Amino acid sequence: MDADETWPSDWLRGVLELCVLRVIADGPTYGYAIATSLADFGLGSVKGGTLYPLLSRFESAGLVSVEWRAGDGGPGRKYYRLTDAGHSELRVGASRWARFTDLTRHAIARTTTEDTP
Repeated sequence: MDADETWPSDWLRGVLELCVLRVIADGPTYGYAIATSLADFGLGSVKGGTLYPLLSRFESAGLVSVEWRAGDGGPGRKYYRLTDAGHSELRVGASRWARFTDLTRHAIARTTTEDTP
């Protein structure tokens, strides 16, 4: 993605949960690092007002466990770790998303070739 390109927000809403779970699957991490990883993936800037409520929902659903760690000369940070349920949610969700994107890619390709004069 070009640095100037932004994805439609409804596309991001559809995939953000899985992407956040994927980042956390790499090991315990905190909100700012998650947002940075998402930006590095090319998803653009995810605001705290979007990310933190999502992380709170994950915690309530038992998909992540939370640990407060003291900061290095600054405030403490809340670290998130996937639970077994979180790993399962990621596996199932990633599989379903892959099937969905295959279906939509084929539908769009079919439509595009039919629309071409």
